[in-house]
Amino acid sequence: MSHSTVPRSRAEAKTAGEQAQAPDSASGSRKQRRPRRGEQGSPAAAKVSVRLRLRRDRTLLLMTLPAVLLILLFNYIPILGNVVAFQDYDPYLSDNGFVAMLESPWVGLQQFERVLADSAFWHAVQNTFVLFFLQLVLYFPIPILLALLINSILRPRVRAIAQAIMYLPHFFSWVLVVTVFQQIFGGAGIIAQTLADHGHQSFDLMTNPELFKYLVTIETIWKDAGWGIIVFLAALSSVSNDMYEAAAMDGAGRWRRMWHVTLPALRPVIALLLVLRVGDALTVGFEQLLLQRDAVGPGAAEVLDTYVWWNGIRNQDFSYAAAAGLIKGVVGLGLVLTANKVAHLMGEQGVYKK
Repeated sequence: MSHSTVPRSRAEAKTAGEQAQAPDSASGSRKQRRPRRGEQGSPAAAKVSVRLRLRRDRTLLLMTLPAVLLILLFNYIPILGNVVAFQDYDPYLSDNGFVAMLESPWVGLQQFERVLADSAFWHAVQNTFVLFFLQLVLYFPIPILLALLINSILRPRVRAIAQAIMYLPHFFSWVLVVTVFQQIFGGAGIIAQTLADHGHQSFDLMTNPELFKYLVTIETIWKDAGWGIIVFLAALSSVSNDMYEAAAMDGAGRWRRMWHVTLPALRPVIALLLVLRVGDALTVGFEQLLLQRDAVGPGAAEVLDTYVWWNGIRNQDFSYAAAAGLIKGVVGLGLVLTANKVAHLMGEQGVYKK
């Protein structure tokens, strides 16, 4: 038997084991080293410095810089002009509008008192909310239904053609949309001429004040419903086919799969868009209504935006228009916060988290 194969005695094995454990015991007796700043596992690893983040995300920041500048230029800087709502603003005090703003006298809340005391303002508010609720009931569900319809089409080519046909009216201007409806539903339109040729009484939907709110809603649906399905189709594309297959194996039919799989996937998106729609309640289409205001009269077509235009901008009463617009903005902000709170109570995220 060679020397390498001779078994060690118990004393020798114990000595070897103590020598092997000596470094470990020595390291264990020392104080455990704290992780350095920035090392993996340290608290500082999760908190990156601002300078490091700017350097890391500089490409993305440069890409978003033009959009941020546009938002600042056209959305935030004009907010400073709301100061004229507390003045008797006269743009002719100076050639420079900013200097004229500084030289205009302060009147406090006088402009707001004028707006709230005007019965035409409250009539415009009433028309605005009537159009909003009507479009909320008739227009808001249409993109959801269209998205479900397109999503059920199995052939990709047919689906692409259907999407293109539905998207197309969104790219038409309101001038063209009103013209198309005039040629169809107007007094000299196709329907009226066909009825007259067959001995029936013709009609003119475009000049009927009582039906104007329904006409505006139909125009909005025809123009923008196809474009609104993009967000819902994007949400549906994130639903895994395994969920549909599992529901089908459990015996769920098409309608049950839609109710228990598709609609729950759309629920967060529906809540978000509903909150945004409620926040946009006081803006129901300025250009669309302004083009048809003369045909049906201000009693049917006057909303807050057209009221501000006719009574403030056109008459050059800029302080009055600014006060009405500021009231509209404050009420819109309150509607957004209220709708978002309702979304939180329903378990949805809304525009922002709690």
